[in-house]
Amino acid sequence: MHRRHVLIGGASLFALTGCAANGLDMGGASPATLAEDARVARTVLPVQTPRAELLQPWTGPYEGVPPWGQVTAPKLRAALLEGIELQRAEINAIANNPEPPTFANTMVAMQMAGEPLDRAGAIYGVMTSNIGSDDYQAVDTEVSPLLSAAGDEITFNEKLFRRVKAVADGAAAAGLTAAQTRIAERSRDAFVRNGAALNAAGKAELGRINTALSNAFTSFGQKVVADENAYTLIPNEAGVAGLPASNKAAAAAAARSRDLTGFAIVNTRSSVDPFLSFADDRALREQVWKKFVNRGDNGDGNDTNAIIAEIAKLRAERAALLGFANHAEWRMQDTMAKTPAAAMSLMNRVWAPAKARVTEEVADMRAIAGHDIEPWDYLYYAEKVRKQKYDLDQNELKPYFELSNVKRGAFYMAERLYGFEFTPLPAGRVPVFHPDVEVFEVKDKASGRHVGLFYSDDFARAGKRSGAWMTTYRSYSAYDGIDNVLASNNNNFTKAEGGQPVLISLDDAETLFHEFGHALHYLSSQVVYPALGGTPRDYVEYPSQVHEHWVLSRPILDGFMKHVETGQPMPQALVDKVEAASTFNQGYATVSYLSSALVDMDLHTRATPPTDIDAFERDSLARLGMPKEIVMRHRLPQFNHLFTSDAYSAGYYSYLWSEVMDADTWAYFEESGDVFNPDIAARYKAIILAEGNTTDRAEAYRRFRGRDPDVTALLRVRGFPVS
Repeated sequence: MHRRHVLIGGASLFALTGCAANGLDMGGASPATLAEDARVARTVLPVQTPRAELLQPWTGPYEGVPPWGQVTAPKLRAALLEGIELQRAEINAIANNPEPPTFANTMVAMQMAGEPLDRAGAIYGVMTSNIGSDDYQAVDTEVSPLLSAAGDEITFNEKLFRRVKAVADGAAAAGLTAAQTRIAERSRDAFVRNGAALNAAGKAELGRINTALSNAFTSFGQKVVADENAYTLIPNEAGVAGLPASNKAAAAAAARSRDLTGFAIVNTRSSVDPFLSFADDRALREQVWKKFVNRGDNGDGNDTNAIIAEIAKLRAERAALLGFANHAEWRMQDTMAKTPAAAMSLMNRVWAPAKARVTEEVADMRAIAGHDIEPWDYLYYAEKVRKQKYDLDQNELKPYFELSNVKRGAFYMAERLYGFEFTPLPAGRVPVFHPDVEVFEVKDKASGRHVGLFYSDDFARAGKRSGAWMTTYRSYSAYDGIDNVLASNNNNFTKAEGGQPVLISLDDAETLFHEFGHALHYLSSQVVYPALGGTPRDYVEYPSQVHEHWVLSRPILDGFMKHVETGQPMPQALVDKVEAASTFNQGYATVSYLSSALVDMDLHTRATPPTDIDAFERDSLARLGMPKEIVMRHRLPQFNHLFTSDAYSAGYYSYLWSEVMDADTWAYFEESGDVFNPDIAARYKAIILAEGNTTDRAEAYRRFRGRDPDVTALLRVRGFPVS
C-alpha cells in the first residue's frame, strides 16, 4: 500500500514512501479513462461508514484540513483500530472479487483502499513526533505492532497477490500505459520482496519478525527521546562565557521553563553544538559533549544497546528468510545504488581524502590550543582557526539569519525557481496541532491556482523528536480527482522570550532550506497514481540538498538576510569570507557523517549480527581508522534513522549518493551564469521534482543534465582533491 502522507528526514512512524511525483500526461491515460477506472474501483470496495471521529473525511477550507482541535489520544487510538478493520474489509473485497483482475478493479482499487486509515495515520505521525506526550507514546506502543501486522496481512493475502501478479504479467496484452505497467510491476515485485511468495510457515515467521521489529522500533525511539529531554544545568554566567547572547538567552529560557535558576543546555543538537562551538569552559564542554554522545548508552532504563542487538538479529533473520545474504542486500533492491558494493565504492572514494583533511585540521587547531584536541574541543578550536585563517567569526553571521526572514527567503527561492507564492494564513483560519505552528497557502503565481498548504512547526518542545524533518498530511494525485498538498516542515529551534528575534546559524539556515526542498518536491508533484509518488531512498535527499545552495545567493541575501539591528543585507565582503571558507572544516563534517554511514553498512552486511553493540561500534570504527578527535554524527545507541524504522537502515549512505547529483546540479546552475536560470529551473521542476517515480530516476537525471552525475563536482564542493 502506498500511503498519501510521508515523513522525510528521519524515520517514518507510519508507511514511509519517499518524495514527490508525476503524471504531467495523466499517466498516459485520458481524463475519461481515469474517471472510468475510478468508477470501477469504487464498485469493488464495500460501502462503509466510519464511526470514529478521526476517520471522517476532512472538512473545512482548502479541500479539507486535519481536525487538529478534535484530536485526543483516546480518539486517535479508536480511529487507528477501526481504520485497520475498515482497510481489512476493503482489501478482502478486492482479493475476493469474482471478476477477472484488471488494472482498475485491482490496482486502482488498492490505492483507494484504506483512505480513512490514511487520515488517522497522518494525525498519528504528527502527534507521536511533534507532541510525543505520554498518552500518545502509549498509543504508539499499542498500535504500531498492529499496523505492522495489518501491513503483513495485505502482503500475505494470496488471492490479492495472484490478482496483482496477473495484472503485471498481462500488462502488455491488456494495453496498459507505461505508468500503469510500472505500478503493476513494482507492486508485484514489492509483494515478492516482502514475503508474498513464502509458504504458510514462512509467512508466519516473517509476520513474527515484523511485529517484533515494530515493537523494537517504538521502544528505541521513546528511549532516545527520554534521554534528549535531559539537560546540563550551568548555575552561573561564568559557565556560559563565550556563548553568543542569543544562545545565552535561549539557555536561560530553557532553565526558567524547568523552574530552574541558571542556564540549561538541553540534550539536543541545536543546543549542544553552539555550546561546543563557543563556550570557553573546557570542562563544561566535556560534560555537555559526553551527555550528548552517550544518549541511549548509559546502562539505565533508557539504554538502547539491547534493542539494537535485537533489531540487527531480527533483520538478519528476515533477510535470510527472504533469500538475501543480509539486510543491506534486501533493503537496497529498490535503490539507485542497487548493491552495498556500489554504495561502499562511493563512500570509500570520499573517506580517504576526508580523513587526510582531518589530519590537517587537527594540526591547525593544536597550534592554537597548545594541547591535544579532544572531541569536545573540535568545534571550539575550529572556530578559532576559522577566525585566524579567514577572519570569519560565526557570530558575525548569526544576526543576518533571523528565523522569519530565513523562511521568507526560502519562499522567495520557491517563487523565483518554480512560481510558487506563499501567503500566511491568519491565526484560526485552519486548525493547528500546537499554537507555535504557522500555516501558509501556496498558489501557482502565474495562474493563481491553489496548490496546497504549508505548515511550519519551528520550535523545540518536550516530547518532540529531535532534528528536522518534512512530512505531508496529504500528497498530490489525480487518478480520482486532484488532491492538493498539505506539507509540513518541522524544526527544533529554541524559542526566544518576550518577542525577541530568533537568530539561527548559517548551518541552521541551510537545514531549513534543505527541509523546505523536500516540501517543494511534494508541492511540485504532478503524479496521477499515488503508487508512483515515492522515489528511491538514495534519490529522495537530492532535491532537498540542492536547495541549500541558494541560502547565500545574492538576491536572497539582499532581500531577506538583513542584520537584525541595522537592517542592512549581508555585505559582499562577508559573503566572500564565507565562500572562501566554504571548504573549511569539511574533514570534520565529512568524517562525522560518513563514519555513521559506513558503520551502518558494516552492521547490516555482516553474516552474524553483533550482540555487543558498543564493542561492534568501537571495532568497526577502528577498522575504518576513525580519527580519535571526532565522534560519529549519530552513534548507534541514538541513531534514529536506523532503528525507529527500516527507512534509512543500510541507507544512510543515501545523503552522499544524493549529494553527487546535488553538487552536479548546482554546478549546472552556476555554469549558466544565473543561479535562478529560468530554463534550468523549469526543467528541474518538470523532470526532477514533478515526476516522482513514474520513470527510472537515473534516466530522469540524464534527461535533465544530458549525462550521468559527475562525482568530481562533489569532491570540489567539499574541497577534496579530484583524481
